[in-house]
Amino acid sequence: MEEMNELTAEERARILQHELEAVYGSSSYKIGRAVTWLPRHAKKALAYLAHNGPAISAKYLYIYAKYHKVANKEYAYWACLQKKDYPEALKKWFLETNYTHTPLDLEHPKSFSEKTQWLKLYGGFEDVYPLVDKYAVREWVKEKIGEEYLIPLLGVWNRFDDIDFDKLPDKFMLKVNHGAGWNIAVQDKSKFDKADAKRKIEGWLKLNYCYLMGGLDVQYIHIKPRIIAEKFIENDGGDLYDYKIFCFDGEPKIILHIEERYTDKEERMFFYDTQWNQLPFNINVPLEMVDIPKPENLDKMLDIARTLSQGYPCVRVDLYSLNDGSIKFGEMTFTTESGISRWHPESANEYMGSLIHLPGVDDKGDN
Repeated sequence: MEEMNELTAEERARILQHELEAVYGSSSYKIGRAVTWLPRHAKKALAYLAHNGPAISAKYLYIYAKYHKVANKEYAYWACLQKKDYPEALKKWFLETNYTHTPLDLEHPKSFSEKTQWLKLYGGFEDVYPLVDKYAVREWVKEKIGEEYLIPLLGVWNRFDDIDFDKLPDKFMLKVNHGAGWNIAVQDKSKFDKADAKRKIEGWLKLNYCYLMGGLDVQYIHIKPRIIAEKFIENDGGDLYDYKIFCFDGEPKIILHIEERYTDKEERMFFYDTQWNQLPFNINVPLEMVDIPKPENLDKMLDIARTLSQGYPCVRVDLYSLNDGSIKFGEMTFTTESGISRWHPESANEYMGSLIHLPGVDDKGDN
């Protein structure tokens, strides 16, 4: 004991870790866990079987066995969730996941967070999957506003091993089409870690983004996974000016401007109205008031967002503005960060929610 007291806290922690690893790795521990598995899980398993029936329960076991090592323990739960259970499942997820840990009110949603959840359930988002498919949406954008607004496509593949990297330029964007944030920015092909990219992309291709993330972002469920490569676009100094335009019933109202996307500096973001007045709130990071010149092509970007957002209560149209004045389409986003962003201040969440009109819900207050 005296010898242990003479050790530093770090040394004592390391010894304890080794002892725990020895216990958990022992045959007796593994046998004990196996023997007690059934009584520990039987009650929950029987309740699941009674609620969902044998077919869905069998599906759950199959998906869990197939994906639990490459996804997470909740993947099979979301994959097998019946639509009748969507509201209660979403309420539980929202309470556990949103940073205020407040209950979800689906009958009287007020905030941007709450109304985003309502739209997941009743906004028909399962039908908009062609617009969030990063490959399929290109044809729609071409028809709506013209091919010149698309980032040049370098290739599309079903398998990573089909990609001929010798034919790709020194800089390019490699991404999959069926999720958010599943992309790799290759800025120097000579330093490109092909093995790491293969591991990531093959993992992404196996998964359904909706089931992996939880929270019922149902617009991703039906997308056929593909790999695409696009031209790497950038401005002077390597920066990329990103304009995420929040549109409500087809009208642009709020602009989230992001800088330093692919530079060595820390990413910065600011909110503006359509007259380029900075708004006194931010998302995920503290508010920073700055003086950024109004983009010369702002009106054109607003026109594009207006055209692409028609017919939807709330959608974010992401555009990039380049030094030469050209504009490139990024993506359509129907559930910004699944509706659980941290707003600074929290009153901004209520303000953004007031811009969304939910038919049959907000109308009740007009009577």
